[in-house]
Amino acid sequence: MTKPYVRLDKDNAAVLLVDHQAGLLSLVRDIDPDKFKNNVLALADMATYFKLPTILTTSFEQGPNGPLVPELKAQFPDAPYIARPGNINAWDNEEFVAAVKATGKRQLIIAGVVTEVCVAFPALSAIEEGFDVFVITDASGTFNEITRHAAWERMTQAGVQLMTWFGAACELHRDWRNDIEGLGTLFSNHIPDYRNLMTSYATLTQGK
Repeated sequence: MTKPYVRLDKDNAAVLLVDHQAGLLSLVRDIDPDKFKNNVLALADMATYFKLPTILTTSFEQGPNGPLVPELKAQFPDAPYIARPGNINAWDNEEFVAAVKATGKRQLIIAGVVTEVCVAFPALSAIEEGFDVFVITDASGTFNEITRHAAWERMTQAGVQLMTWFGAACELHRDWRNDIEGLGTLFSNHIPDYRNLMTSYATLTQGK
């Protein structure tokens, strides 16, 4: 059965960044490491741009998973930061779930490492509790394409929507007339080719 179109709403969305940890990032092989980190930071910038409540969580930092990547910690110094002592599924951690529910948002934008565990488990758990869940595929990584597609299929069957950070940003923005320069700068910072569009636009508008 086809689900009706559920559109991202910047007034009803929160971002969950799950286990973007130094050790776990070394496992990501389904996307180029530099592109992957760029996408994660683009998602973080998107959350900041749209003023979306953001929650950071890690799993077993003292073990091989390692610490959260420093850029995320620096970008969200005041965000809830839940260092889970051992829960593999973030949704099994009461502090994490409490932080999610405290946002008051019903749409959850999730990304993490690795896709079939750290992303899929809380995404499926949140769906079960009635949230609308949007997984950012290009800011989530795993071992290879086989594991990635297995995770995507499992999540979509449960009602999770798969998106890219660029698609999510456009859906949240709704209308270019809301702001051209701000969103254009965000895109230009993370998509080199998009800088060409903004340079062309600036040349045209300054020439008027």
